[in-house]
Amino acid sequence: MLDIHPDIAQAWTPPTTFYTDPAIFEASRDRVFGRTWQFVTDEDSVKVPGQVYPFTLLEGGLDEPLLLTRDRDDQLHCLSNVCTHRGNLVVEGAGNVNTLRCRYHGRRFGLDGAFQFMPEFEGVAGFPAPCDHLAKAPLGKWNQLLFAAVHPVAPIEEVFAPMMERLSWLPLREFRPDPTRGREYLIKGHWALYIDNYLEGFHIPYIHAALNATLQYDDYATEPYRYGNLQLGVGKEGEMVFDLPKESPDYGQHISAYYYWFFPNLMFNFYPWGLSINVVRPLAPDLTKVQFIPYVWDASKLGQGAGGDLDRVEREDEAVVEMVQRGMRSRFYSRGRYSVKREQNTHHFHRLLAEFLNQ
Repeated sequence: MLDIHPDIAQAWTPPTTFYTDPAIFEASRDRVFGRTWQFVTDEDSVKVPGQVYPFTLLEGGLDEPLLLTRDRDDQLHCLSNVCTHRGNLVVEGAGNVNTLRCRYHGRRFGLDGAFQFMPEFEGVAGFPAPCDHLAKAPLGKWNQLLFAAVHPVAPIEEVFAPMMERLSWLPLREFRPDPTRGREYLIKGHWALYIDNYLEGFHIPYIHAALNATLQYDDYATEPYRYGNLQLGVGKEGEMVFDLPKESPDYGQHISAYYYWFFPNLMFNFYPWGLSINVVRPLAPDLTKVQFIPYVWDASKLGQGAGGDLDRVEREDEAVVEMVQRGMRSRFYSRGRYSVKREQNTHHFHRLLAEFLNQ
């Protein structure tokens, strides 16, 4: 049981065992990650009827083999990529096909996952049954961005609602993926320590000198939601900021960045140049992979403002998270307290962890 007091002024942070115990780490796979939405790709991966896109949902964390398809009626599907005969992977690579055929024993499915044919199965009682279809996995969508889940606790529209509504003015359809700017980082630390660090601006003046020079620290604001929160980065005079339209609720403010986080491991960092989707992948109690997936809107604004040097900020965060992981193994430290003013988001994250793990 993880016990986090609802009153931040009275609460203590999780004990060190949360960040070091392999049993707690394993329990998190299904109780936390198995009940939340994960980013997959964008619609370009399954743009035309007949396209298939196999993927592993949260590789290293859930490791669930799934498959995106677009059928001949132009409908998107998210399916289990595991054959209902002997468990072989059905689709091994992206492409354009008419049917899904397992090459192990020839079982065939439609692009909607429906069972079609199985050779040499005459005389099998009660065959085919509903369980012979490929299982359907929940599929979520926001503009061109696609998400999947195993057993989501809430619809994606409910989870992302605060972000969808506040940034409805953004022409997300004009954002284009730029793989050349994508990055992956391997961090010798627990995945939740990385989230702890991301969710508070408290450390910015101490760890991120260059970023701190662009942001107005005293105006740094946070907003909690049911399954996530927002950190609002306000830029200093002369820094690159959003040209906000009048329909934006933030019109008239000097906004450098919208930092959205959704439980447990998904970030949407919006800058004047576009969007960096950050996915935190738990590999082991002391090993985490972080993936930066950029979508560029206005290339002329790259390299400026709060989103100007993401690699430097990431390396600074990586160094401090790894030091904290070492500290978690200390015999002289057990748990700490929260800053009521600066660590509301981290406290909120820990409350959600307790809610999901204790269920």
